Amino acid sequence: MSRFLRFNSLSIFFLLLFAATLVAQSIVGLHEYNEEAAQHAQETISWTRYLYTSEFGAAVLENWQSEWLQFCLLTVATVWLLQQGSPESKPLDQAGLESDGSQKVEGSAAPGSPLWARVGGVRTRIYENSLLLAFALIFFGSWATQAVTGWTEYNNE
Repeated sequence: MSRFLRFNSLSIFFLLLFAATLVAQSIVGLHEYNEEAAQHAQETISWTRYLYTSEFGAAVLENWQSEWLQFCLLTVATVWLLQQGSPESKPLDQAGLESDGSQKVEGSAAPGSPLWARVGGVRTRIYENSLLLAFALIFFGSWATQAVTGWTEYNNE
């Protein structure tokens, strides 16, 4: 167990931090929801019921949407833009796309590299851009889901 914790402590830390902020957001949101309901002479709801409301979903997804958009922009911007002294920036003389050799894909891939890094073509291009694609997919998924929960919240009001 201690080996598991040692090898995964960063992931566990951020998972716990994520869970704590989600719980805190739900508690604050519940109090705001119930306060507004009381002002309009409506019934208040429990915390577990609040977790299933479109209002909570819209609030969470609105936050996720902005964060994943920032990740997408940072990922794209660090390919072309440079900042002297920044650990996120490439050295000043290496702006732009990297060569296949520096990325260790296609002919430069190591024998133990993932198959998609070695095969070439569209699959290697997807592999090379997998971080950006994952961020963009999460952004657009949270955007679409936030739109649905926001629409539901609007219809409820």
